[in-house]
Amino acid sequence: MKCSIKGCPGEYEERFIVHTTRYKGEVVVIDNVPAEVCSFCGDVLLKPETVRQIEELLRTTKKPASTVPLYEFA
Repeated sequence: MKCSIKGCPGEYEERFIVHTTRYKGEVVVIDNVPAEVCSFCGDVLLKPETVRQIEELLRTTKKPASTVPLYEFA
């Protein structure tokens, strides 16, 4: 599928990404999220069912699989 960004000549291709979001004031990093990524500009699209799965994961998971350091840009 052609990229939805105006003027971008790229095409979306399926990849697995690292998705970062905030949930209840915490930064959450989710690895291996299926997404459509533009081969030219890097625009990312998530399917509605993927977003629903992420929301469910955040609501029901009590403890992360691992933790990572968080740095703030001053």
